[in-house]
Amino acid sequence: MTRTQTAIPCAILRGGTSRGVYFRRQDLPGDARLRDRILLQVMGGPDPLQIDGIGGGHPLTNKVAIVGPSARDDADVDYLFLQVKPEESRVSDVQNCGNILAGVGPFAIEAGLVTAGSPHTRVRVYMVNSGSLCELTVETPDGAVNYAGETTIDGVPGSAAAIVCDFLDVAGSACGDLLPTGNTTDTIDGVQVTCIDNGMPVVLLRAADFAISGYESPDELDANDDLKARLEALRCKVGPLMNLDDVAGLSVPKMCLVAEPRHGGSLSTRTFIPHVCHRSVGVLGAVTVATACLLPGSVANHIAVVPDERDPTLAIEHPAGSMSVRLVTDQSVEGKFRIVKAGVIRTARMLLRGDVFVWST
Repeated sequence: MTRTQTAIPCAILRGGTSRGVYFRRQDLPGDARLRDRILLQVMGGPDPLQIDGIGGGHPLTNKVAIVGPSARDDADVDYLFLQVKPEESRVSDVQNCGNILAGVGPFAIEAGLVTAGSPHTRVRVYMVNSGSLCELTVETPDGAVNYAGETTIDGVPGSAAAIVCDFLDVAGSACGDLLPTGNTTDTIDGVQVTCIDNGMPVVLLRAADFAISGYESPDELDANDDLKARLEALRCKVGPLMNLDDVAGLSVPKMCLVAEPRHGGSLSTRTFIPHVCHRSVGVLGAVTVATACLLPGSVANHIAVVPDERDPTLAIEHPAGSMSVRLVTDQSVEGKFRIVKAGVIRTARMLLRGDVFVWST
């Protein structure tokens, strides 16, 4: 039988501390099953090296953004994030990705989905996964995307142009509420946890409760099979309590071990995504952790160092450095704590633009 290949236009961008393949929505099938089969081919697998695809053999490099014009009055483009899991022959749309989001603005401009202004272009993005909005500010001097600059982010070598990401009211994006269990803390298998979702479902746990410091390297934690087994058991028990049902095959919630800051930040973190320790920290994960730092009684609150300000900026420490999150709060309703805006600075870079080839189906 003769097999033919089909060319699909795409781009590969580094977004924040992740790398993804970006597609225009019109260039992929509307049928989700066919689309997912194509994406599994694009990334390659199930072999760990992904020799027959363009994935990078790690969750942070098996990511996809699908971007198209938005029908909403309050957004310029729609962004669907997909996490490709070649080892399971599965594609998940359960969560957002704030790092890949950073590349959506430049991609939308480069792909002709948004008209650039000068010296900056604001791109309002509707995040399909969570039904929430983010406003990206992209440097576009002379009407073209500028990737070069002096902004550095921990976990990425060199510097690049800043992209400001302002998340707008993302509480309960996946779980339906900021505190989906209804409690600031819960006790599961004798371990006190805080279950929270301000853009990313996260379970916060004190590292000390697992007889570790919380400052170990990702490689050390990945090699700790007993720790990973305990975290997975907890994750599966807490999933239904967070309105996520059976999470055994899902990439959320993320399990985040916290400890006192060591490098002048607000809190030290080690995050599992969910079975591999993150080399840094996810953008929306950092937003959610920063939010927990402000919540009285949370697992993070009593060990976090929080600036005495109305709308503080918190530095969330991670294995590669730290990420700063500025939280704008609304406490106008008595007894109700609400984050109305969370701002982070990311960078992105176009790495490749062209066609990816897949076997015709």
